[in-house]
Amino acid sequence: MASKTKEPNEQNGTSKPLNVLVVDDEPAHAEVVAASLERINAVCVVAYSEKEALELIKRRFFDVVVSDLMLETNESGLQILKTTKRESPDTEVVLMTASSGVETAVEAMLEGAFNYLQKPLDLKQLRSIVQKAGDASKLRQDNQQLKARLDEKFGFDGVIGSSEAMLKAIERLKRIAPTDAAVLILGDTGTGKELFAQALHHNSPRKSKPFVALNCAALSENLLESELFGHVKGAFTDATSDRVGKFEYADGGTIFLDEVGDMPLSTQVKLLRTLESHEIMPVGSNKVIKVNVRLVSATNRNLEDAVEQGTFRRDLYHRLKVVTLRLPSLVERRTDVPILLDHFMKIFAKKYNKTIKGVSTIARRKLLAYDWPGNVRQLRNFAESMVVVDIDGFIDADDLPEEIIDLEPGDLTPEEQEQEQEESVGVVTNATSAKSAPVLVPSSPEQERSLKPFVGMSLDALERLFIQETLRATGGNREETARILGVGERTLYRRIKQFSEENDRNVQHDQ
Repeated sequence: MASKTKEPNEQNGTSKPLNVLVVDDEPAHAEVVAASLERINAVCVVAYSEKEALELIKRRFFDVVVSDLMLETNESGLQILKTTKRESPDTEVVLMTASSGVETAVEAMLEGAFNYLQKPLDLKQLRSIVQKAGDASKLRQDNQQLKARLDEKFGFDGVIGSSEAMLKAIERLKRIAPTDAAVLILGDTGTGKELFAQALHHNSPRKSKPFVALNCAALSENLLESELFGHVKGAFTDATSDRVGKFEYADGGTIFLDEVGDMPLSTQVKLLRTLESHEIMPVGSNKVIKVNVRLVSATNRNLEDAVEQGTFRRDLYHRLKVVTLRLPSLVERRTDVPILLDHFMKIFAKKYNKTIKGVSTIARRKLLAYDWPGNVRQLRNFAESMVVVDIDGFIDADDLPEEIIDLEPGDLTPEEQEQEQEESVGVVTNATSAKSAPVLVPSSPEQERSLKPFVGMSLDALERLFIQETLRATGGNREETARILGVGERTLYRRIKQFSEENDRNVQHDQ
């Protein structure tokens, strides 16, 4: 007998319904159980055999499985329990049986059953237990979603990219994160060195302790030493009170020193001493403080050249580069531009309370053609700029920053090649509009004859003709013309301007 889905009654409220699988080889009993569970806002799928139940469990998710213990065999219910826990750990299982054997009940609980009910069922008790099982399942799912959100912000998932260069960097990141080894991150400005440092920390045993970042190039020599190691009151003119340094504050955690190649030589000596002895001495103090900190440093300079030039200590360089992690520039991972762009667009659309429906193919191609001297940081800034200046919910070429707007478009990605085909008449600037635009498919000799005059015309000429005739039909109303053609008003204005400029050039040529 086929499985059957029973929808919850309308009076059960507006809370999210429980997805429940009821398994029983007695159809009448299964229907009673399902009907009873509808009263607690459950959507029930009924299966009448072990095989059918196992197929459903492998194919879809249930918050709760309520199964008879004995179906075809005495072990049927236990097999359903074991399979459920293996395939869907967040699902809770409630078993029903006419047997009162304590041994079977104990085995079921050891295998992870949420509860064990005896037949004949007390339907009120059944509803109460299934509701509690559903609450436990949903709490576990919520915890998983929270963890996923944290991972997206701080974990490997927060490091966005699918290019080969980025995947190699992420794989190396995964290998070194669980260790305590010092890491030197190499990469151009704006490649995301601090993001990788955060991911290292939050995927390490130190993740519950502080992560402290400091840019070595942003401070003078005296201030940098004070920031790193702290100072005591009166150590220098402006030292009006004791100050805890970054190393002491980050004790047990991770300290990230960005632009470490710009650190003065005198501070390099003290940093080396700290790494060797695991001790610091605040400025103006004779007190030694023990610290346990993992050091992650980063630079966009060639430290080997700096060592040869005498501006960076060789011994410190080798201390910092126990493990190196090189981050690719955005040009080296150009295929990640669309992914990063969409990610940043979502962030800034939410920040500025805007709806961004998409990015035109021409805008994406121009972005792909850009060389990105500022790397991911520059792309993020450009994404914010485009969201801010956009007025119609669709990012087009005229929303691009000045650095990009006049670029020749780059090559299409495979996805954009498919979209380009949908935009063959040139006036449709996004996939949604293309799919919703009407397509003329001749279905009669009369229609075929009406299309004959257009056969042999170029697509550019057809586009010009359709715009011209639609403008004539609307009495020159550009807003209405854009609506009929399924394009943005600005796109229509640009095409009209382009046609006008072409006409002017042709007139000048003829003269």
